[in-house]
Amino acid sequence: MGYDKALTALGISVIAGMATLIGAMIIFLTRGKSEKMVTFSLAFAAGVMLSVSFSDLLPEARVLLGAYHGETFGVLYMIFFMVVGILVASAIDYFVPHEEYNEQLHDKPHKNLFRVGFISMLAVGLHNFPEGVAVFMASLSDLTLGVSVAVAITMHNIPEGIAVAMPIYFATGSKKDALRYTFYTGIAEPVGALLAYFILRPFISDFLLGAIFAIVAGIMLYIAIEELIPSSRQYGFNRLALLGTFVGICVMPLSYIF
Repeated sequence: MGYDKALTALGISVIAGMATLIGAMIIFLTRGKSEKMVTFSLAFAAGVMLSVSFSDLLPEARVLLGAYHGETFGVLYMIFFMVVGILVASAIDYFVPHEEYNEQLHDKPHKNLFRVGFISMLAVGLHNFPEGVAVFMASLSDLTLGVSVAVAITMHNIPEGIAVAMPIYFATGSKKDALRYTFYTGIAEPVGALLAYFILRPFISDFLLGAIFAIVAGIMLYIAIEELIPSSRQYGFNRLALLGTFVGICVMPLSYIF
């Protein structure tokens, strides 16, 4: 395996991962923090995570896991590892507790907006890690295939960048922090590629990748349903929150057109 070929594959994974920063550029178009914008942004992030889970991660996991023991066991393994992901996210939620909005005391909602953005960053970063492995391995075996995979991943990394940057920006008021945390999610992709090259290459299998995809899907589903959707409704703009969720769901499949 040539050094130049590995370096090219790594470069492709870096470009795909850094596409999250393109989505983060939306913070430069916002003028201050408005409750409606926060509502829409959180709901949009939830829609993105729901769409990624149901239209991307879980179907891919089912196919990869089913290749080993047939379609029935593929579905059962997918559900099992998805539940593992949900339990992992629940454990994270337990160890990083958050204050609930108290209607009687009229506590200000979204004291934990930064926390919501932070765990969104973790979820997207975990999602990007196996994608980095996939782009790297595909590029090593066939450069044309690797570029095709990277283009597809680049397009759907853009809305994921929006999903991470907006809550962080509204929580901190800092564009620098929003870009920094979005960068962390993107860098997970080439980190995954490096680990694939130096450590994981002997152990990588379709079954392992399928399990990882299903676990990440479970984490994303938990965050979307338990964190993002309830948070998006705390300001009282329920219809806007619903619209934001649907927009997030619809935007992700559009990335496959390109």
